[in-house]
Amino acid sequence: MIELRGVHKTFGSNAVLRGVDLTIAKGTSMVIIGGSGTGKSVTLKCILGLIKPDGGSITLDGQDVTRGDRDAFLARFGMLFQGGALFDSLRIWENVAFRLLRGSLARPKAEAREIAIEKLRRVGLGPQVADLFPAELSGGMQKRVSLARAIAANPEIIFFDEPTTGLDPIMSGVINDLIREIVVEMGATAMTITHDMSSVRAIADNVAMLHGGKVRWTGPVSEMDATPDPYVQQFIHGRAEGPIESLR
Repeated sequence: MIELRGVHKTFGSNAVLRGVDLTIAKGTSMVIIGGSGTGKSVTLKCILGLIKPDGGSITLDGQDVTRGDRDAFLARFGMLFQGGALFDSLRIWENVAFRLLRGSLARPKAEAREIAIEKLRRVGLGPQVADLFPAELSGGMQKRVSLARAIAANPEIIFFDEPTTGLDPIMSGVINDLIREIVVEMGATAMTITHDMSSVRAIADNVAMLHGGKVRWTGPVSEMDATPDPYVQQFIHGRAEGPIESLR
């Protein structure tokens, strides 16, 4: 469904992507791992068209992502941002229904609220939170709201940017399970960026490791532990010693 071929992106003298090749099949969950600054977020932004690659191609269903109707293109995506990115001044239901209240997906206000409450229920939150503001919720509840917003418009493709950042291990497990259930339930294609290996094992069908601006290894999550690739082994086991240089 999503295919990257030889994607390059340089910022000044910093070559972040140096020929990324990646294929994400329809209805599967791809998790991208790699150290900070390896280009995971830049890859995601290139797919969304927020950043234009310097070279290579990115296609969605065989169509170049840089061409065509941008609104129709973006309407196919849902996004769970790393920090939640809820709007402080909007009530919870308005955050969830944000895309349903404007643009090509606009619905009547009453209908948008009804959909928002249903999506909140899907992530384990009752209707009593609908009229609260984000500051009145815990971090874990805010993350659930962000997930409800990501699926509000029933997208075909969902991106998850560090979905468990800032959460305790128990809440991280809850969010991972919710993501997996929802992606399977919706039949969506998912792409996740994470450092959390428990998320990788809970969410992924396939894994790709970015290092040095390229995909170092990719394959089914079931083969990740057995791969002899020293970069993958160092990363998944959190070892200080290995080919990935760390700042000391």
